[in-house]
Formats: sequence, C-alpha cells, structure tokens
Amino acid sequence: MTKRILVVCTGNICRSPVAAAMLQQGLVDIEVMSAGLAAGQGGADPRIVALAQADGYDISQHQAQPVDRNLLANADLVLVMSAKQRQLIARTWPDMLSKTLLFGMWRTDKPMNERDIPDPYQRSDEVCQLVYDTIKTASFAWREKLKNTGGKSVW
Repeated sequence: MTKRILVVCTGNICRSPVAAAMLQQGLVDIEVMSAGLAAGQGGADPRIVALAQADGYDISQHQAQPVDRNLLANADLVLVMSAKQRQLIARTWPDMLSKTLLFGMWRTDKPMNERDIPDPYQRSDEVCQLVYDTIKTASFAWREKLKNTGGKSVW
C-alpha cells in the first residue's frame, strides 16, 4: 500500500516541489514529499512558484532538501524525473531501486525511453512552461493510477 511518496529531481527547486504539490492535491491518504540528488539551500524557482500559484498550488514556502537513505527508506514509492536519476539511486542505494520509478512513465505521448522530464533550471520561460505542463500531465496520470488502485502497487 502506498502511503508515502518521495518525488526526486536534481536541485529540488523546480520539478520535484511542484510535482509533489500537484500529486498531494487529491491524495488525502498519501503523504508526498520532495528532495533533490544535488540539492543545495533555498526555495523554489520563482518562475515555478508563479506558475504553480496561478494553478492554485502554493510552493512559496518550499525549502530544498537533499535525498538521503532515511527519506528513501521511509517512502513506499520514489518518483524520479529521469532515467539517469534512477540509475544514480541504483548505484548509491541499490536496495531502493525496486520502488524507484519515472515520474513521466505514464506519458503515452512518448516512447518509454523518452519519458524523462527535462530540467528547466536557468532555461527560457518557454521551456519552464513546457516542463511545468509536462509535470502537470504526469501528476494527473499518477494521481489517477493511485486512486484507481487504492494505493496498491500495480506498476
């Protein structure tokens, strides 16, 4: 049964905080957190904060945090933004690989090997919007999967 989800990206300032907020909305029995594989300190990217706020998600108080063994161990499901991030988790914490999946895995508009969600950090506003929209679509797909399975792992 999925009770805790950890969403992971690189810096924990663009993709994973907004993805966690989107997933959390509508999943009342599941706790969703986020972290970054190379997280420093600071809040979410202001452009992502603004896009999220326009959609009713408040990530203005988010503070980046690094992924660690404890966060991974306490999660029932770990969602990463890229295959490379999944490989990094596999190398660093091999016992966590079985519960680590791609956040974009349910995207039907792309073949499986192209379902990474690119990092918008220091990219154009257009790229930022595109990534935000992709995260939104992927979040809705995950929420539906989790609701339809009652939180049971079927992936």
